[in-house]
Amino acid sequence: MPRCRAWPAVAVLLCVLPGAASAAAPVDELAVRTPVVTRHAGVFNGTRVAYTATVSELVVPDAEGKPGAKIVSTAYVAEDAGDPAGRPVLFVFNGGPISPSAYLHMGMFGPRRVAVPDDLSADPATFEVVDNPYTLLDVADIVFFDPAGTGFSRVVPGKDPRDYFSVVADGQQTAAFVTAWLRAHDRADSPAWLFGESYGTMRAAETARQLAEAGHSLAGVALFGQALNIVEFAQRRGNILSYVVSLPTLTALGVYHGKVAASGRDLAVLLDESAAFARDEYLEALFMGSALAPRERTRVARRLAALSGIPAEFYLAHDLRISKERYRTELLADEHLILGRSDGRYAAPVTEDGNAFDPSNVVPEAYLRAFEPYLREFLGVTWDDEYVTKSPVQGLEDWSWGTSPFSDWPYMQLIATAMAKNPDFRVLVGNGIHDTSTTIGAARYAVRQ
Repeated sequence: MPRCRAWPAVAVLLCVLPGAASAAAPVDELAVRTPVVTRHAGVFNGTRVAYTATVSELVVPDAEGKPGAKIVSTAYVAEDAGDPAGRPVLFVFNGGPISPSAYLHMGMFGPRRVAVPDDLSADPATFEVVDNPYTLLDVADIVFFDPAGTGFSRVVPGKDPRDYFSVVADGQQTAAFVTAWLRAHDRADSPAWLFGESYGTMRAAETARQLAEAGHSLAGVALFGQALNIVEFAQRRGNILSYVVSLPTLTALGVYHGKVAASGRDLAVLLDESAAFARDEYLEALFMGSALAPRERTRVARRLAALSGIPAEFYLAHDLRISKERYRTELLADEHLILGRSDGRYAAPVTEDGNAFDPSNVVPEAYLRAFEPYLREFLGVTWDDEYVTKSPVQGLEDWSWGTSPFSDWPYMQLIATAMAKNPDFRVLVGNGIHDTSTTIGAARYAVRQ
């Protein structure tokens, strides 16, 4: 039998985190939709798994213990997998600050995924949806979380959606959902993991802190395309550390596009060489600024050219610096091509108006395009509501960061708090080596700090 159970059409689930009112007002029962349950089987990492897919709705409390949001999630739970207490549950969410989990659903963790071709000039409507043998259902159950205002999730009637437009409130909503889901499915003893992407890495850190302080020890977090130390790699011109941590990514892209000579070296070795030069020599050169001797400046510029594919003359004319955005337009400028931002392996013709176009954007668009029929046909959801894919947050200024996302908000310290509460807490950081948004050098720096 599956370990997810059908819920009644009316349900209330109240779990109050520390800091919430100790005597919450009586909670009226709120109607929730009947879960949509389907059964499937697939081969994942060489293991055949029978599993149940459940799209369901939970009412979760706000920070005062009152009903705050109706969260709709999609859970994939393996059948006949032994004692559920020993089977991990992975809660998966994208960034935004608020966006649905459809991207990770169709691009990474779902049992079906979009097969992205090497040539992105094809119509995204032609991208195939195929079985995903690499999802983790052979070792863990997976729950996709859509924050209120995205997907089918909404705040409760009378609640202002903007109440959740902050790092802390968003983390509270997520922590309340994780706690509620585990309790509703009798999985409180299962190892629980959070997987966040982009802003979702900040959400994971804040949620981990809140859960730790509430006495719920997560097994750990996985941070993909991490943005915890975005202050270090946002690449404001005066932030010299951002150029240092970004250099290995430029090296990887230069090699891929034939502008950097690997000279028989393995890419991993070359990236380590690039990182070492950036740390030991490039940082010092940038620190010296105008006091750097002309001969040394020329030497550093030539080394940067060899490691990035950008001519030394450019570096000499620009104080030994090139931003990640400028790199996207400069590397293949002689071919009138611009690199993708999230995956610089992709390139496309520069637009006539010179705007910075991101050719890799077609990939997430393909994920969203494929998710709607997947939702209706594979998962069997027939609800009339719109599955909202656009974030209700109107830019950075519409979100309360505490200070600013590019200021010294202590995201890394949030992880440290969770680790201090649970010595067995684990952190996994993953970044694409060709991603110019969140670079591998910044990820390594974050782990060291």
